[in-house]
Amino acid sequence: MNEFKELSWQGLWKNNPALVQLLGLCPLLAVTATITNGLGLGLATTLVLIGSNTTVSIIRNWVPSEIRIPIFVMIIASFVTIVQLLMNAYTFTLYQALGIFIPLIVTNCAIIGRAEAYASKNTVGKSAFDGLMMGLGFTVVLVLLGAMRELLGYGTLFDGANLLLGDWATILKITVFETDSPFLLAILPPGAFLCMGLLIALKNVLDNHMEKLFAAKTEEKVVQRARVTTES
Repeated sequence: MNEFKELSWQGLWKNNPALVQLLGLCPLLAVTATITNGLGLGLATTLVLIGSNTTVSIIRNWVPSEIRIPIFVMIIASFVTIVQLLMNAYTFTLYQALGIFIPLIVTNCAIIGRAEAYASKNTVGKSAFDGLMMGLGFTVVLVLLGAMRELLGYGTLFDGANLLLGDWATILKITVFETDSPFLLAILPPGAFLCMGLLIALKNVLDNHMEKLFAAKTEEKVVQRARVTTES
């Protein structure tokens, strides 16, 4: 159980693929103009991570080490194709909005990295859970980035949620302020770079704060022993 907690901590925070490893940044910066786009790409990446990690773990004992990378890439490409067909069938408008960045999930270094570094050396259950946590960590960053850009650019949140979640999700749209001209800097890729930098800076500040907090608690636990001699 402790290892599952460690996998959760690594995937969601300490070793987050977007904030710490800085992997998969091309689609992350390109399509996160809204929360819906970020959530859609994040869920697609998570499904591919879980599927590829599970499959790689199942076949790891039969794959020759010399050709393991091409086989891992074929497995990842298969799951990307499945996700692409599902989105084409059930979320066609969002599928068109994400465009080329869905098939480009195959080239996401975070996915091939987890297949090579973890799934090829661990059991099926742990590998699937690792894929889930890494995918959720990546999805959370996508959603936060989309929220910042959508709010600054359009003054809304969850606009177009019905494209991913169905018609009922139109009630989720929140209009924070009305604007006749969107804030282009937030909508365009340079705005994504700035918002991403702010998120990384915020994580570093929180890490430093927690490190000092734990260090202070450790010092409090140190017991000072008084030396007693026969002369005193």
